[in-house]
Amino acid sequence: MSSGEKDKFGDKLHDVEAARENEWAHRNDEQLLAKLREKRAKTVACPECGVTLAADHAAALGGMVCPERHGAWLDWDTIVKIMDNLAHK
Repeated sequence: MSSGEKDKFGDKLHDVEAARENEWAHRNDEQLLAKLREKRAKTVACPECGVTLAADHAAALGGMVCPERHGAWLDWDTIVKIMDNLAHK
């Protein structure tokens, strides 16, 4: 086998490995997107008035607020983010 053939074979192996990595990354991204879509699809009603809570993106942390101003609710991930932010200040 000449060195030119070895180089072509090495290039093919590299291409196959890169394709497998891209396929894995694509599947992983799709799974993450599905989880995010599922999380956003859930509707939660305000316990006070029953109106559907709206996502609050103002603080860049997440959470839900009542459009009728009856309160705000945070999921556990949001609470952890807040605690981390406070711990690093």
